[in-house]
Amino acid sequence: MRRARHSLAFATTPILALTLACSHAGPPVTVRPRTQVSSAGEVAPSIARRVADTMRVVLEKGTRDSAFPGAFAIVGNHAGIVARIGVGHLDWATSPAVDGNTMWDLASLTKVVGMTSAMMQLVEQGKVDVNAPVQRYLPDWVGPNKERVTVRHLLTHASGLPAWRPLYKEATDAASAMRLVYATPLDTLPGVRMVYSDLGAILLGEIVRRVSGEPLDVYLPKRVFGPLGMTSTMYKPPASMLDRIAWTEFDPWRRRHLHGEVHDENCAMLGGVTGHAGLFSTGEDLARLAMAYLNHGTLDGRRVFSPDVIARFTTIDNASLSNRALGWEKPTGANSGGHKLSASAFGHTGFTGTSIWIDPERDAFVILLTNRVNPTRQNSRIGGVRIALADAVMTALASDPSSTTRP
Repeated sequence: MRRARHSLAFATTPILALTLACSHAGPPVTVRPRTQVSSAGEVAPSIARRVADTMRVVLEKGTRDSAFPGAFAIVGNHAGIVARIGVGHLDWATSPAVDGNTMWDLASLTKVVGMTSAMMQLVEQGKVDVNAPVQRYLPDWVGPNKERVTVRHLLTHASGLPAWRPLYKEATDAASAMRLVYATPLDTLPGVRMVYSDLGAILLGEIVRRVSGEPLDVYLPKRVFGPLGMTSTMYKPPASMLDRIAWTEFDPWRRRHLHGEVHDENCAMLGGVTGHAGLFSTGEDLARLAMAYLNHGTLDGRRVFSPDVIARFTTIDNASLSNRALGWEKPTGANSGGHKLSASAFGHTGFTGTSIWIDPERDAFVILLTNRVNPTRQNSRIGGVRIALADAVMTALASDPSSTTRP
């Protein structure tokens, strides 16, 4: 039985100045003016309300269609939040209403929020070379043709590795599961095709651990989440936070309804801390990361990325092969970014029903967090919601009659 819906709306009005336009790896970074939203440099209150209203319409339709029991969306720009909307509850059963404090299993958003953030810093510091063989950093990752695989191949899902294997069924503990990751042979030569691979992201997390000397759950709070004030972003949240965490799937492998433990079975088998999954976060925290990107890597006076490394990681790497940047995905008009984003935009999705899109040219970000896998991953309605939200938000933001776009 479906429960009554709850919605939360709040709109504010900050905005704009200069933005980073993505450039190809190698050439100097080009900084271009952002879209001028109004002569006062702010989103007009009427536009902020329009954004909030259109977000509410999309998300409430999602709850009516049983796409998810709860969702939180947040939209903003380099200067702050334009609108935030929460609908539904943490579970289909009686549970707290969704709000900005709700924590969500990010699933594959972990790849960009966590692992890619760490890789960007290590590349910027000269500790990792994306064109170097993976074996420079993981010398025990051996097998036919693995010596030909570079870090860039892993970041763009062109390594030749298969997409996945059921580690949670094949292994008995975290150590044996990681041995299977290292032992998995390539399916193809590197650079031949793009196959989205969790195994590659796990290996990238291993590179972070080997190079920095710290696992991701130590490295990221110290060097990314802490400096950005992302206090609710973490692996393995404690039991004291359960009343804030959205429930996910009734898992047939663990034979229980998951609440506060990672949904991804392979991540769970590997101990809950990996490069491909495992992070929990809130919409408010992810908005801070998005604002840092739109401020060229700096937020509240704390720099976590350089403009150059942002440009390198958010530019399509090989358009003849895929729409992948380094870690990030680019809009195609057919993926979750919808049809209104600029070519400078970049984003990612997560299996549990999460997504993030950041558009530097239009100085905007759109974040959607849901638990669409509750109670089953067979529910695939989230795809339409993601596209509808992105298109509706970008259309509403573009509706200010005073807005102009500089070349």
